Amino acid sequence: MYTSHPTIAIDPVAFVDTECNAVSSLMRQHPRWAHSSITAILGGGGGPSKPPPLNLENRSRRSTPLLVEEDASGSWRLGSRRARGKSLHDNPLISGFTKLRSELRGCRDIKTFDTPALLYPFLQVIKSSATSAAITALALRAVRKFLSYSVISRDSPRLPQAMQLLSAAITHCRFEASGTSADDVVYTRILRLMEEIISGPCGDILSDESVCQIMETGLGLCCDPRFTQMLQRSAEISMVNMCQVVFERLKHLEIEAGDEPGALEEETKDDMDTVKMETSVNGAVGLDDNSTLAPQSFSHSNGERTSIGGGEMEKSQELVPERLHQEDLNASSMDLTEGGVVEEPPIKPYSLPSIKELLRSLVGLLDPVDRNYTDSMRIMALRIVDVALEVAGPSIANHPSLASLAKDTLCRHLFQLVRSDNMGILNESLRVAGTLLATCRSVLKLQQELFLSYLVTCLFPRMDIPQEPGIDPRLYEGVPQAPSLIKQTPSQQSSSSGRSTPVPLKERQKLGLEGGTRKPDAREAMVESIGALVRMPSFMAELFVNYDCDIDRNDLCADMVGLLSRNAFPDAATWSTTNVPPLCLDALLGFVQSIAERLDDEPVTEGLPLADDLNNQRRLKSVIIKGSAKFNENPKAGLAYLVSQGVIRNIDDPDQIAQFLIGTSRLDKKVLGEFISKGSNGSILHAFISQFDFAGKAVEESLRELLYTFRLPGESQLIERIMTEFSQKYLADGNHDNVGDADSVFVLTYAVIMLNTDQHNKNLKGAKRMAVEDFGKNLRGTNAGKDYEPEYLQSIFTSIKTREIILPEEHGNTKHAYDHAWKELMQKIRTASNLTICKTNIYDADMFAATWKPIIATLSYVFINASEDAVFSRVFAGFAQCAQIAARHGFSDALDQIIFSLSSISTLATGTLPNTSLNTEVMANEKSVMVSETAVRFGRDDRAQQATVVLFRVLEGNEASVRDGWEHVVRIMLNLFINSLIPPSLSSSSKTLEFPPIPLQPPVQVIDRGAQQNEGGLFSAFSSYVSSFTNDEPPEPSEQEIENTLCAVDCINQCSFPDLVERLSALPIDSLRSLINTLLAQIPEDSSPRVITVKSEVQSPTTPRASGRRTRVNAPVYDPTLVFVLEFATLLALRDDETVAELGKDVASALQSVLRNAANVHFVTISRVVYYLLILLRSSNDYDFLRAPVILHAFAAFDQDTLQHCALPLTKGISECITASTALRKEMATSPDFWDILTKLHALSEVSPHVFNILSELNKSPQMAITADNYVNTITLLNAFATAASVGAGDEQRRDMALRKGGKGAKMPRQKHKEEVKRGVDAMLMVYGMTSRIPAFISQSHLEPTKAWEAYWSPIFTTLTTQCTNPCREIRQQAFGALRQSLLDKNLLSSSQRPSSQRPSSGDDGVEGGGEEVMAEQWQLDAIFDKVLFPLVRQLLKPDVYATDVVGMSETRVLASQLLCRIFLHYLSALWEGGRMGDLWGVLLEVMDRLKNSGQGDTLEEAVTENVKNILLVMSSGGYLVPPGKDTTEEQDNLWLDTWKRLDRFLPNLLQELFPEEAEKPRRTSKEKGGEQVEKSVELPVREGREEENEEKAGESKRASVEDDDDDEVD
Repeated sequence: MYTSHPTIAIDPVAFVDTECNAVSSLMRQHPRWAHSSITAILGGGGGPSKPPPLNLENRSRRSTPLLVEEDASGSWRLGSRRARGKSLHDNPLISGFTKLRSELRGCRDIKTFDTPALLYPFLQVIKSSATSAAITALALRAVRKFLSYSVISRDSPRLPQAMQLLSAAITHCRFEASGTSADDVVYTRILRLMEEIISGPCGDILSDESVCQIMETGLGLCCDPRFTQMLQRSAEISMVNMCQVVFERLKHLEIEAGDEPGALEEETKDDMDTVKMETSVNGAVGLDDNSTLAPQSFSHSNGERTSIGGGEMEKSQELVPERLHQEDLNASSMDLTEGGVVEEPPIKPYSLPSIKELLRSLVGLLDPVDRNYTDSMRIMALRIVDVALEVAGPSIANHPSLASLAKDTLCRHLFQLVRSDNMGILNESLRVAGTLLATCRSVLKLQQELFLSYLVTCLFPRMDIPQEPGIDPRLYEGVPQAPSLIKQTPSQQSSSSGRSTPVPLKERQKLGLEGGTRKPDAREAMVESIGALVRMPSFMAELFVNYDCDIDRNDLCADMVGLLSRNAFPDAATWSTTNVPPLCLDALLGFVQSIAERLDDEPVTEGLPLADDLNNQRRLKSVIIKGSAKFNENPKAGLAYLVSQGVIRNIDDPDQIAQFLIGTSRLDKKVLGEFISKGSNGSILHAFISQFDFAGKAVEESLRELLYTFRLPGESQLIERIMTEFSQKYLADGNHDNVGDADSVFVLTYAVIMLNTDQHNKNLKGAKRMAVEDFGKNLRGTNAGKDYEPEYLQSIFTSIKTREIILPEEHGNTKHAYDHAWKELMQKIRTASNLTICKTNIYDADMFAATWKPIIATLSYVFINASEDAVFSRVFAGFAQCAQIAARHGFSDALDQIIFSLSSISTLATGTLPNTSLNTEVMANEKSVMVSETAVRFGRDDRAQQATVVLFRVLEGNEASVRDGWEHVVRIMLNLFINSLIPPSLSSSSKTLEFPPIPLQPPVQVIDRGAQQNEGGLFSAFSSYVSSFTNDEPPEPSEQEIENTLCAVDCINQCSFPDLVERLSALPIDSLRSLINTLLAQIPEDSSPRVITVKSEVQSPTTPRASGRRTRVNAPVYDPTLVFVLEFATLLALRDDETVAELGKDVASALQSVLRNAANVHFVTISRVVYYLLILLRSSNDYDFLRAPVILHAFAAFDQDTLQHCALPLTKGISECITASTALRKEMATSPDFWDILTKLHALSEVSPHVFNILSELNKSPQMAITADNYVNTITLLNAFATAASVGAGDEQRRDMALRKGGKGAKMPRQKHKEEVKRGVDAMLMVYGMTSRIPAFISQSHLEPTKAWEAYWSPIFTTLTTQCTNPCREIRQQAFGALRQSLLDKNLLSSSQRPSSQRPSSGDDGVEGGGEEVMAEQWQLDAIFDKVLFPLVRQLLKPDVYATDVVGMSETRVLASQLLCRIFLHYLSALWEGGRMGDLWGVLLEVMDRLKNSGQGDTLEEAVTENVKNILLVMSSGGYLVPPGKDTTEEQDNLWLDTWKRLDRFLPNLLQELFPEEAEKPRRTSKEKGGEQVEKSVELPVREGREEENEEKAGESKRASVEDDDDDEVD
């Protein structure tokens, strides 16, 4: 409605007076009023006289109007029509303006002037048939100005009555037709005035009757074929504007009526039938109330119709139907009232009655069957209806009186018009249908299904997707070949009943039951309509909820997506237009976008069905569809399946079976009829018919209802069973009025069936058909022995004749087929629920799950065939949104399919990896580019590059939802990896390995473009070409190939592979399992390599070569992809404790399987697998799927060559394992294979430090990793390291030579073997450190003392004595120090060492008790000298040992002599007690003799002399070495004599020096007992004195020894 109007700037009273003068002046110019009287100009006296009131209640539009005339005195009076031919000078048309002007003279405010009186003279002119077109147009213009300038406003007196008079006048406007454009001006002004009345401020006070009159007139102008197209179009525009206002008022009426449902309907129920719009066209009068209107006819006022077809019109014409009135041409009249003055009744503003009538009239014009209406009329009506729906569609659906029109008549006509071949009709019909569904679909559930099913059936192509070369058919497997709603119809089956003749296919298609073949333009229009619906945010969700999840409805959502998908394929343009594929693609992408936009919306569940319940319904629907299909093939099998699925709980209960059979529309009605009519299914037949309620229904209607559910079988016996049950049921429901008993019903039923066949069999001619009398004769005496009432039989006959008993699929009458089907639909609508509006996202997941396959297939196929950037962009967005939706809802299969599609398009996910033997590395601008066949091909394929970028953008953030799609991603990664398009290192992973990047196959050649440019020249290029040809090398890459490679590199860089790897390492465990399984699946089952090199002279990678030796000629070919997948899987499994526990076992098994096939795997792969296994072992020690002994045994089984290749990763991995946990360290250290491996590897220079570090770690661990089991192995390995340090002797000798040549200031040579010497020194320290563990080992071993000593002490002494002869001085010195400390260890002997000052008693025989401990101790003492010290000195005396270090060995011999003497003194008491002192002393002196006479020099001789002196003094002071005497024992005497006997050979003066008194005495070889006693008693004091002196000397010697010990410890 208008909110503002222009205001008038002059006095309104003067303005009205001016308009009166304008009209009257023009009238006076007309010959008819040229001689008007002076009174007509000046006006008569008297006061104002107003028109009498209107009697609206008893007034009829079609009554004969009364006239208002002027008498001779100039006053107004009511009277009869004036006689024709009276003088015109007092014609009331002019005098009316005169009177109005006269009355206006006394008016000061136009708002107080009576509105009907103001309009009266103008309305007279408008209605007069005597006025010309110009005069009428001027009067119409004046009235419109009054309204638009607010001269007449809502405050004007008696406005409702005035508006009623105005609407009546303009809808009965008459004037003299001139056949010129002036006539069109009148019509145009009428239209504008009607529009002003309806749309203006006063429009809402119009009555229902006035609105109907105005709208009826507007429709007449639109439909009258006499008018020009311009005028008709103008009338249509006005109608559109007026309908907008009228239907907009419906929403305001709802507000005024309140929130109570049905309040407006209740207020207007008494007025609903008081108004009617009857439009007639071409002389046909409005027919009836069936919403079928005929076009309006117009006539001349003289009764002659205006001719059409170019002839001029007659003198006058009118806009009112001919039947309304016939008036005198010169009469001036106005329909005011039927009688005298009556009280004016109140006028109700227009409301629901007129709105309903307007809608009914508009819908009536859409009837496609009525030939009175042209297509142009229908198009006009469609446009107006579309506006009405756009403005008030939801309100129409809310009011039953309007909704019934929309649900029945409008939809019935509309869906028929959609099948029109007229594109104008089709386009407007589709637009209206779309608007109708957009606004009123909540009450159009079944109608919407019918409409959409028709569109789907029409548009779905009946041909397969073309198989294009190079496109994997799996890309479009998800696109359906046909919609789910298409099924075989009974017309496709043979029928022998004779009741109907199948309609030809073409006719059936026109009926819309099979879609038909539409023209390309029609298909495009339909696709546009579908696209508009799909773009509605909640439309597809509503289809899914209300249809796909409804057991009895078609899967419209899935069918719509399938339709759009199939028609989005490029080949759809062949049967439609080139616009159809992009339109379908746009709609499909819009559907996906709407789901993506709702992902983050808050879910709305109030008042909506639960998603789980809908899923259950869908599953049940699927079961019922499958069960129905089985039933249609084999009823018993179908029922058995339904029972197994729980649809029918008890197969023995006929009621349950009958409920399913009658409640399922998917069963073949022919099969159903044959099944229930079988004799074995009598109980089911009885239960089936018992489901019906025939109470109060006619027999033919009851039979019609029954036979609609199934088809009668062909055999009479089967039909008899059905009719018998029907007869009994019909009578049991209380229908006794017209039939006597069940037999009567049975016979009557048969007669009805025969009558139906007779009346509708096309093979019978009219004369041969049965008449009602014949029908009565056939039934004579069959009603319980009586005749039926003729009226009863007549009603049955008429019903059957006019309406055949048939199934909708069996119609044979094209004329009534649609009506029949529509009425059946209306019956279903009565029991159907309203459509659920779903403005929520809670169903999006299930809807996407049901529709993603055709969507993704379409995107893939379109992407492959697209050539425009806009298409690529939209498809990219579609892929991304599909991936986002799939990932959000966990649809891994959808995301996997997206990955498969994009990877297929990328050309990188090939099943077989490409050959890399011809790869060429090009150096340019200090950058390296690997030119390969893959890189060149990929770089020139823009589509493949785009697909790759989209693929990895799709993956970003959605990796957790990928499952099977990893196979394609991994293939791409491997392809890029072997062609150097992604980094060879996975260092971006959160769990990195401290290991070099994976080596690749070396390029066949490396080309430095910078160097070549410097050389330049044609000859250089030619020589390069010839050289490559002669060497069987590929030619250098061209500039274009390099450019393509750079394009490929740039594209791959956009994919951000490092970021992808980082995201993959953070995946949840389930997703990670899928990825790892995919990686491990790439491991070849056999030993054949996947990367095949053509040129045999191309060497395997040399980077990780351990031994520096050439690779074996027949070595396996290196496969870097195998290493890639194993390393990646290992990294992922090592992420955290959870991944190790869940995924470590699979990875470990894969790694071990590679090791088991080590003979067929390249050493680079083996070396890295070894490291992966050890790192995995380090993290999985708490689990039992990988144990250290097992994998160590596998490593130890390697041949020496393989072990050397794997040395570095093996020792590195072991080192990391032993530092990981105490348990793992102990487990590894106790494995024999562990020590075997270390022993084999320690000699390799590159891994020797690692091996030694392993030993160091084991030795210093808090928990003892060195146990009794590996003790010897440890000592042996340490000894080996010390022995290896002998290379340090060369450094020492070079240093000595430098000192000799240059003195102390000379420059010392660089130590080449400093690290080896350091390891040797540390090894000696560790060996000595082992002595602290020996007591614990011995106590745990439970061995005999001698065996325990042999087991644990002997290895120590063997190692130390061995290293005491090491050519390297540092090692020797460290060994001597360790040996000295070890020999002095308090735990060396079985019992604690006795104090050295303790002297044995004279009667002691040297053995205490003869116990085992004492014997073991004596054995150990013997071993110290016989197996340790004496062999050491003898070894040092060997010339070859001495020659290893001439300078240093002299000092070593001195140390050896000192060590020997010191240890002898340390264990002197124990030796004496054990009785072995004499023998050992003799050997010691012999050794000292050899040392002194070894020819080394004075230093050694002096040392030997001093050491011997020291021993002698200590032995003397201790009472062990004493001169023979009476108090000495035989052993002492022999010791004395033997000592000096031996010393005399190499130290003859020593006795004189140490014991001068004894030297002066004669030597005795035996002693005398008597003299001995005397001598002993005499010399005892003297001996005591000397003994004290000797003890003092021995004390000094001990102090010196202690100082030496301290110095050694410091060393």
